[in-house]
Amino acid sequence: MIHSLFIINNSGDIFMEKHYKSVIHRNICDYFFEALAKCAKPEDIPAVISTPHHKLIVIYRKKLFFVSVVVNEVSPLFVIEILHRAVDIFEDYFNDCTEFTLKENFVIVYELLDEMLDNGFPLATESNILKELIKPPNIFRKVANMVTGDSNLSSTLPTVQLSNIPWRRQGIKYTNNEAYFDCIEEIDAIIDKNGSTIMCEVQGYIDCCVKLSGMPDLTLCFTNPRLLDDVSFHPCVRFKRWESEKILSFVPPDGNFRLISYHIESLNSVSIPIYLKHNIQFKEGSNGRFEVTFGLRPGLGKSVENVQLNAEMPKCVLNMSLTPTQGRYTFDAVKKTLVWEIGRIDPSKIPSIRGNVKILYVF
Repeated sequence: MIHSLFIINNSGDIFMEKHYKSVIHRNICDYFFEALAKCAKPEDIPAVISTPHHKLIVIYRKKLFFVSVVVNEVSPLFVIEILHRAVDIFEDYFNDCTEFTLKENFVIVYELLDEMLDNGFPLATESNILKELIKPPNIFRKVANMVTGDSNLSSTLPTVQLSNIPWRRQGIKYTNNEAYFDCIEEIDAIIDKNGSTIMCEVQGYIDCCVKLSGMPDLTLCFTNPRLLDDVSFHPCVRFKRWESEKILSFVPPDGNFRLISYHIESLNSVSIPIYLKHNIQFKEGSNGRFEVTFGLRPGLGKSVENVQLNAEMPKCVLNMSLTPTQGRYTFDAVKKTLVWEIGRIDPSKIPSIRGNVKILYVF
């Protein structure tokens, strides 16, 4: 499984490393730096980098690179999921996952990595189990540890590790019981100049914040669950009931977690709640014209907030002089990127932006 783990910042400094088997010298990261030098952006780094004797599996989150070294044959997606889970645990413990927070809590970081992976294999990846093993840091605990010389490690094993429901501990009590579900969808679509959808795909997930006493058993139903494809569940979901009834039945973890992620293909009849009409003209020997209208589909009946439109312009564009009916825009002449911050869109108003484009003449 995972042989070693290196955490690298944007400057290329390896400020933290963890070895689960024999020590692998950090020179192995030279292959990573060579691949990074060929990328225009840090996000473009390949997920898998081959070396003569090892494989490097990389993720980039919070402006940090998490580089794992594997020797034997292993599923890359499995390792990538473990790395993302590690970052989620760091965020849960420290409220953020930056170079500063990891250095400030490096002892707890190493303790978490020790408990999450045993000899490079995943062991305890649930936040509830880890919080019983390793207490989250706070000011009073830090002061007490400095005085007494104790650590954040618990002297007893967690009660839920041998339970049928390891993601939820016993004896949870709240004065106010509440549960929140956020359905977040990212739409990838191709729209023609008349506003008609040519292709559309949706990547969605449901994030939950559950604060309920005892051992609750919840049920969640979808209006049309057969549209969902490539579904990935949290371990708390009863998969057999989903297969037979298409109903999510689960005993939720305590706190924040991702219940389900899914994909909706373009073959399904997906109706986009927004429409976009554009008229972009670049004429040789003269300036261009740029016009975009953005609105909501009839029948939506709700306003949309925090809308932002990004447009990548060709290199021949020198400047853009536009007039928006709502919000404001900025044009980066170096990156050739137009950003139109629309804000809140009311169904009764249709925002638009139009103007002239200054083009570089090439003789």
